Amino acid sequence: MMTQFVGIYPALVTPSDANGGVNVSALEQLVDYLLAKGIDGLYIGGTTGEGIYTSVPERQQMAEVVLRRVGGRIPVIVHVASIAFADAQALARHAAQHGAAGFASIMPPTYNSTASVIAYYKALAASAPSLPFFSYILNPHIDPVGVMRELMGAVPNLIGAKYTGPNMYEMRQIMDMNQGKWVTFSGMDEECVYAAMMGVDGAIGSTLNFMPGAYRFIRDAVAHGDHAAAQDMQIKANKVTAAMIEVGFGGALREVLRMIGIDAGEPRLPSLPLSAEARASLRKALESTDFAALVAL
Repeated sequence: MMTQFVGIYPALVTPSDANGGVNVSALEQLVDYLLAKGIDGLYIGGTTGEGIYTSVPERQQMAEVVLRRVGGRIPVIVHVASIAFADAQALARHAAQHGAAGFASIMPPTYNSTASVIAYYKALAASAPSLPFFSYILNPHIDPVGVMRELMGAVPNLIGAKYTGPNMYEMRQIMDMNQGKWVTFSGMDEECVYAAMMGVDGAIGSTLNFMPGAYRFIRDAVAHGDHAAAQDMQIKANKVTAAMIEVGFGGALREVLRMIGIDAGEPRLPSLPLSAEARASLRKALESTDFAALVAL
């Protein structure tokens, strides 16, 4: 069950149409682009996919479109966290019914109580007990090591975590739990090389939407002991990421997709679209990076 969860998993962008709904044709185009790039799986409806800013019917539509387009060729993990817990449960059941390989949920960011987070995960995982479940660790107020330790024997279908953060020691502690049987994904594109050196199973990230080959190169280079080449590729990728962050990452990600021929529309609030000036600034900044070469990988 767990061996399929390995490698490069883009955190899929949810393309928007002119009315703010899901742009199905652009979504299918993006999935096809990534499949042609040889990705290992997809992670949908997460932070990059603006899941919590999207209605339940739209999230279900997105999941159905992606799962149908993928057609079982690669595993798809559906992120289901919602402000309303009942919505998260409904999305988990929907994912199971439509052939997702697994589902995930962020640690509720507005709760600082470990007991609350553990209760949340137990109840949510039980909504789709036959489907592998991942904790998405992105809450600086909660001890993720403590949470995962508590959940280890209490949630039968919990098989691992997506760890988004810079603390490689903390990530490795989670990897070593459960007799090393966890599946652990790194979620910070900028530190993919260091996570790979720590032995993480795979990478889930935003910039994998347009340059997944760069991260495959990093992981392959680390696996073959060529850490210098891996680090050099990470530096090149990070220069692209830095240019995007400089103008506003959410809007920049949509603009970069336009640059490779996929019109993903504009981000959903509270993310902001780029102004014409910011778009021009981004494109100029990318000219001084290895953007084109990284996209081509």
